[in-house]
Amino acid sequence: MLVSFVIPCYHSEKTLAGVVDEIERTVPTLHACTAEIIMVNDNAPDACWTEIRRLCADHPEDRKGLCLSRNFGQHAALMAGIREAKGERVVCLDDDGQTPADEVGKLLDAIEQGADVVYASYGSGDRKQRSLFRNMGTSLNEHMAHSMLGKPKDLTVTSYFAMRRYVADEVLRYSNSYPYLIGLVLRTTTNIVNVPVTHRPRRQGSSGYTFGKLVSLWMNGFTAFSVKPLRAATAVGSVSAVAGFLYGIYTIVKKIVNPSVVLGFSSLMSAIVFFGGMTMLMVGMAGEYIGRMYIAVNEAPQYVVRETTAEGIKGDGSADA
Repeated sequence: MLVSFVIPCYHSEKTLAGVVDEIERTVPTLHACTAEIIMVNDNAPDACWTEIRRLCADHPEDRKGLCLSRNFGQHAALMAGIREAKGERVVCLDDDGQTPADEVGKLLDAIEQGADVVYASYGSGDRKQRSLFRNMGTSLNEHMAHSMLGKPKDLTVTSYFAMRRYVADEVLRYSNSYPYLIGLVLRTTTNIVNVPVTHRPRRQGSSGYTFGKLVSLWMNGFTAFSVKPLRAATAVGSVSAVAGFLYGIYTIVKKIVNPSVVLGFSSLMSAIVFFGGMTMLMVGMAGEYIGRMYIAVNEAPQYVVRETTAEGIKGDGSADA
């Protein structure tokens, strides 16, 4: 059975070789398995692409590298790698060595036992290794996936996971500009499980996810796979309108009961600012959906492959989406 390992790469010139070596050492211990390794350089500013080409030079039959033309994000890089994968099982893992490739057997065994998708879970000890910011981001992402996408509460979603071929094929049917793997997996199957693995401390560098990138990722999940934010906006707008109406009645009654009461300028401005802000929030939410629909209609690509280790620089300027 061929297992495809997909590794999105960014700032990993010093760690990627260790990940690849660990995969190569682990595959012979798996029962009747062979492997291919697909490394996707998400236009990293370091020498990551040079390292990928070095790793693929002597193993063209089972290693392949892709270099994207600009930084499209981790999920777009994963889509590029999954599209190149030929295996009956597709395993996605990080490029920094924190996700243990030598424990991939646990994920594959869970699939053999009937699961469609298997996510690694790291336990409570993993949170102690990360910053408060990353823990807050992870918690928010888990809550969003549960409330907006229907993820079971007891399911932990991580960047280390394995899936069957049919799930990968279904994921690849999504061609819009903003891929979000969690949403794509959840809309394909509910037969998803966790298996515990070790999460190693980071040895080199820092996470490539900035606050802006995390917000952009969450917006992908909000707007691409759920209309609940629009329904929430409608509910908040309705509550605000009712509150404004009741406040208006209260003001009129108070003036009738006590004509000497001076209606305050500050309270008027507070109401205007509050309801004006709520209106702009709702309009902005609707605008986000409309803007993404416009981009999708214009067929903006998920990613563009500039170069591969098999073909070199693409001379036709073709875009893979």
